[in-house]
Amino acid sequence: MAAETVSSTSFEGQKPAVNPWFIAFAVMLATFMEVLDTSVANVALNHIAGNLSASTDEATWVLTSYLVSNAIVLPATGWLSRFFGRKRFLITCIVIFTISSALCGLATSLGMLIVARIIQGIGGGALQPIAQTILLESFPREKRGSAMSVYAIGVVVAPILGPTLGGWLTDNYSWRWVFYINIPVGILAVILCSILLEDPAYLKGARPGRIDFVGFALLTVWIGCLQIMLDKGQDADRLYSNLIQFLACGAAIGFCAFIAWELRVEHPIVNLRILRNGNLAIGSLLLFLVGAILYGTTAILPLFLQNLISYTSYSAGLVMSPRGFGAIAGSIVSARILANPKIDGRVWIGGGFAILALSMYMFGNLTIQIAPSNIILPIVISGFSVTCIFVPMTTFSMATISRENMGEASGLTNLLRNLGGSVGISAITALVARGTQTRQALLVGHLNPYNPVFNDHIAKVQSALTPQIGSVAAHDQAYGLTYQTLQQQAALSAYVDQFRLLVIVCLLCIPLVFLFKKPARRPAGTDLAAAH
Repeated sequence: MAAETVSSTSFEGQKPAVNPWFIAFAVMLATFMEVLDTSVANVALNHIAGNLSASTDEATWVLTSYLVSNAIVLPATGWLSRFFGRKRFLITCIVIFTISSALCGLATSLGMLIVARIIQGIGGGALQPIAQTILLESFPREKRGSAMSVYAIGVVVAPILGPTLGGWLTDNYSWRWVFYINIPVGILAVILCSILLEDPAYLKGARPGRIDFVGFALLTVWIGCLQIMLDKGQDADRLYSNLIQFLACGAAIGFCAFIAWELRVEHPIVNLRILRNGNLAIGSLLLFLVGAILYGTTAILPLFLQNLISYTSYSAGLVMSPRGFGAIAGSIVSARILANPKIDGRVWIGGGFAILALSMYMFGNLTIQIAPSNIILPIVISGFSVTCIFVPMTTFSMATISRENMGEASGLTNLLRNLGGSVGISAITALVARGTQTRQALLVGHLNPYNPVFNDHIAKVQSALTPQIGSVAAHDQAYGLTYQTLQQQAALSAYVDQFRLLVIVCLLCIPLVFLFKKPARRPAGTDLAAAH
């Protein structure tokens, strides 16, 4: 109850000088573009590699470098905001992000592009937690659901639309425009933030203390090692690779040392003590799992469509796009649900996980002959359910956090969501690859000359091909086509298995939701009086 009282008094102590919806538009402009950049370059990798005379494997560092630098800055955002001033720090980050986007588009070599992407990730890393903190502080308690709906549109819809937008820009213009589009948006965001934002009173007199160089170094080591290990693990054959073993050890040792150091230092770069708050700890865990499901399915669905149903990159992106419409609808509905004091937000979150489990079950019944209309429905449902979970869960996670700690809490939750995405992508792609090999090994045992069904199938295919290419060539071609079908079915089974596994994960999340403590609802006048 004491924690709830603290949060109530600190949240309502200062109202923004302008309409909070103007503030929401200003801070979410650059944030939307920053989140978009985590996925917008995915479909342009082949073009980047060809244009800059690099291999596709080398070009993947364009993605990895951005994710690593982005993740390092995320948890340190609260401390950096106190040290530099939040408004000044936010505008500086937007400027860095915009200038580095221009440098990415102007890159003449892969090395230059990777360096520019590292700088872009550093500039963009703080935008998500700062935007979340500003939105929560700018809106009154009863409107926080609406604020988080706006935030959800940025952090959930942007990664979904990224591949489609990237494919369209690359096919119609150039891969360089994937980065150039950030420039006008960044300029507009800087102008609006300069005019509309102001630092709250508690930040103007903040004393962040000395810079925690040791904590920041340890943070860089373990997050850098972990991100690179997750991104490169499948290509390097996981722990059979010396590089992956080295990165795994570096991540484990760095993480343990980081935890020990941050808990004992007086002014840590990342305040881990706030995880003693039950709502924040539960929300962080659930956001990690939601990030894994969202980014994992966003990664493997286009692969399923391209590799098994022969869609082009752009066509796969178009089929995935309706997920964004479902996410927007979920944000709008969730905002209205949370505004109703008679509805328990925890029930709504649990229902969101149940709907997400339903969409994963529908994905688990996919076949190679499926029509686009049949896959669009579960895609829309999954987008709707993710924001139905994300909006109220973010609100509950921050409900009992004091205003002074909100920036640090936002940084931690955003970091865990992004790390969940990295873990989800890495785990699901690895399970699909290994599952395909396992299924193929099981199925190939049935393809032998002692199986009458197999012999009958070969005879039918050979007789159909003989009039066109001759009996000898038809015999070889029949075996080749049969093996191709075997590979397709093995891959299909592997994809289906992972979607069905995610059904179980979604259902297991539902009981955790009810561990959230409902924040005390108080009239606005009571909070203001308590603040004074």
